Amino acid sequence: MANLVPATVGSVSGLAAALVGAPWWAPVLCLVLALGVTMVQIVFPQDSTDRLAWWTDRREHKQRRRNDR
Repeated sequence: MANLVPATVGSVSGLAAALVGAPWWAPVLCLVLALGVTMVQIVFPQDSTDRLAWWTDRREHKQRRRNDR
């Protein structure tokens, strides 16, 4: 998966020009969606081996929590 952070930052001016005259909620919605995609990419590991380790640790953590109840 490509890194979306530079694309998000670089497209702000083009998006602003495209949304001139749009209702107030349209730019807000675009900003929230762009930030959401960026945050997901930052929080979740992008390297395949790191991703596998992250999901494995998460599954083990959930199983431990379930067993402790």
